[in-house]
Amino acid sequence: MFRRDYLMNMIEQMTEAVGHLLQLKKELKHQEALLVIDELLDKRFGLSGKLIRSLSDKDLMAVLTTNGVIETDKIQAIAVTLKQESEVHAELGNEDASFVSGLKALQLFMRLSLVGAEPTLVNPSKEAEQLLEQLKAYELPDHVKLLQAEWLEGEGHFARAEDVLYELMEDKAVTKEEVEAYYRRLLYCADEKLEAGGLPREEVQHGLDSLIAN
Repeated sequence: MFRRDYLMNMIEQMTEAVGHLLQLKKELKHQEALLVIDELLDKRFGLSGKLIRSLSDKDLMAVLTTNGVIETDKIQAIAVTLKQESEVHAELGNEDASFVSGLKALQLFMRLSLVGAEPTLVNPSKEAEQLLEQLKAYELPDHVKLLQAEWLEGEGHFARAEDVLYELMEDKAVTKEEVEAYYRRLLYCADEKLEAGGLPREEVQHGLDSLIAN
């Protein structure tokens, strides 16, 4: 009962806050919108905005985990706020600041999707896809590409995950053995799932055989 009331209250507050931000953006009050975002990050999540920004996505997930239970609702709200911040900076022409906020939001949404978080505020998977599209002009850091490959595999986007893994292998960020392990995992999937993911079984086997041969 307490959790349901807390969750409903948080959803109501975040819906109101995002609505306020959208109105400020519409009125071109970008600096005011950034102040609202700072206040949200400082006062709504039990952590300071400075700490939220300084922690890695992985560490932020760890900090917001109690007795093995991840506070996914709170992390969703943080990710939504950072995504709004990224959009405000983009409208102001602050490309570097927009990229930093957008990248953190992207990583949080991918991690939420990987742990099967309920879409209480937004759908983490859809938000991740949207942010990948927004950030496609940028070269993502290797550690983000690693997370992206894991997330794409979890979502069943096997051909896209393969592309990312080959980029990482070319950059020597993953080993040939790690890509081989990816193909071996896929061999346990049903044919229908592989087809849907854009990587039929014969292509998986061909990829694996080619790596082993080299």
